[in-house]
Amino acid sequence: MSGEFSTDEIKFERRGRAGVVILDRPKALNALNRAMVRAMKAQLDAWVVDPNIGQVLLTSTSEKAFCAGGDIRRIHDMGRAGEPDLTGFFFDEYQLDLAIHRCPKPFVSLIDGICMGGGIGLSMHAPFRVGSEKALFAMPEVTIGFFPDVGGAHVLAHLPGETGIYLAMTGGRVKCADAAALGLLTHVVASAQMGDLAAALTTTHDVAATITAFTGPIPGETPIADRRATIDRLFSGDDAPTILARLDAESGPDADWAHATAAEIRTKSPTSVALALHQVRVARDLDVEACLVLDGRIVSHILQGHDFYEGVRSVLVDRDNRPNWQPATFEEIAPGAIEAHLTTIPAGGDIVFPPSR
Repeated sequence: MSGEFSTDEIKFERRGRAGVVILDRPKALNALNRAMVRAMKAQLDAWVVDPNIGQVLLTSTSEKAFCAGGDIRRIHDMGRAGEPDLTGFFFDEYQLDLAIHRCPKPFVSLIDGICMGGGIGLSMHAPFRVGSEKALFAMPEVTIGFFPDVGGAHVLAHLPGETGIYLAMTGGRVKCADAAALGLLTHVVASAQMGDLAAALTTTHDVAATITAFTGPIPGETPIADRRATIDRLFSGDDAPTILARLDAESGPDADWAHATAAEIRTKSPTSVALALHQVRVARDLDVEACLVLDGRIVSHILQGHDFYEGVRSVLVDRDNRPNWQPATFEEIAPGAIEAHLTTIPAGGDIVFPPSR
């Protein structure tokens, strides 16, 4: 049975005991738009109070992507056109992310492909995060002059050691085995068995046991987890210049990796890198809701600036990959500018979430 909030790009079905969310925008790699976000929030709210729904599943029709993020190109175009309410999409998205985190019923994300940006918000706040060997994760926002939003800072802050700082500053990608080792995934199930698992989850009264029964060997190498000691040592600094200096000075077996990592960080927006570092450090002492409130402040600030539009232009519009960041170096960032992103309340006020049920 289809849900009343279904659209052409996101479907909702009742299958047995489960409410099933199906992301169905494959040509855009299931990039989220505002209509999809609002529809999913409305349907999730309805399922939470429906006594016939025991659990919620989140899946995708795409063979390549779970969800590659938000429709950032659309936001870029709106901003360039001077349209109002640029933060509306993001505030709606953050409401959905918190609703998933708070969901009183078992929420299972079945990740069988690319999961980035907004996809992290949909999946990583759920208690059951099931990935296949095709799962690929990233918060690559620093590449486009943005920041790890959708509660991503909370996710990164609670990864082992300094691995979250490393991923925030580099926008690096995480494959299945590393995702399991770092705790992004709670379970690994073969892609070929994902359909059978989804079917089993529609009838079970024990979600955890059902997923465990399908769990298999974890394929692939763990380059991030294996380099944990080096990452912890080099990325423990409180500011980007300190971390870059450590990477530049590294010698020994990880020297080539460290130097390449420093070079990669220097291609990103200095403001975004410095912001991501500070944001993840702060998030270690905050809950998901508080992190999302900060996300609302930061996005309101960034959408009034330069680097987001320049980053999207260079990566998604002109595709020349030659961004002109302003400021161009970490040393040129004005004193207090990074902290202001977290402390400046938007003109319309902070995002307000409903009280917990």
